[in-house]
Amino acid sequence: MSQVGSMTMLLSEASGPSLPTIKDFLPPEILFQGTPFAINRIIFIRIVATIVLLTVMCVTASRVKLIPGRWQSAVEWVLDFVRNGIVYSVLGSERGKRYVPMITTIFMTVFVFNLCGVIPGANMAATATIATPLVFALWTWCQYWIAAAREQGLGHYLKEEMFPKGVPWPMYVIVAPIQLFEIAIVRPFSLTLRLFANMLAGHMLVGTCLAMGQFYIIEMSNKLMTLVGGVWLIAGLVFVCFEIFVAALQAYVFATLSTVYISQSYPQAE
Repeated sequence: MSQVGSMTMLLSEASGPSLPTIKDFLPPEILFQGTPFAINRIIFIRIVATIVLLTVMCVTASRVKLIPGRWQSAVEWVLDFVRNGIVYSVLGSERGKRYVPMITTIFMTVFVFNLCGVIPGANMAATATIATPLVFALWTWCQYWIAAAREQGLGHYLKEEMFPKGVPWPMYVIVAPIQLFEIAIVRPFSLTLRLFANMLAGHMLVGTCLAMGQFYIIEMSNKLMTLVGGVWLIAGLVFVCFEIFVAALQAYVFATLSTVYISQSYPQAE
């Protein structure tokens, strides 16, 4: 029998690889089952990640030195990056001071939650279900409406947003509802969906590559299939590294867009 024929027979006889599915993101409850406080694996990951993040930041703050060590320098670099590279660069130092704690919290939490997808033992990004991205998006939504009410008054803000200058007045029939829909619905929805979809897709991609690698290397006793499995395994490791980059990138994008939306609630210079 030819090599191709033997490959076909092996594929037909072996059971398919166990690929990740959407059900992986709805794991069963592991604590307090059947109560309003039920906790499943992904909620447990969020709790542990939050405790670790708070512990690390509190311990670092309690051991601050005038001449920082490597760890303190790294933490200070991240904080300076968020403050100067995101908040102040968009809002300016005067307006930005109010939002530095908020944007820093969003950036750090989203980044750590994203990293859980590649941490052994967790293997699932805490932002890969829609609840966490939605909470941060609603926080941003509340803040830019509060900023608009404080700085312009809601009436003036809505007028400026819904009836932009330079648009022929008959077009306002179309433009005004679209603008209102954008600031009320599209902004928080886009923030939520962008983060959720990217982390979900990354988890599915890495899981698929590793599952295929395991299937071809372990389940199929064939040298050629072992080589194929090795390619899948290498691809999975490459995508793990790529997921670390995406974790940082998505935290940056989320924090930046949140800052931009808040800045748009302030009176714009003519």
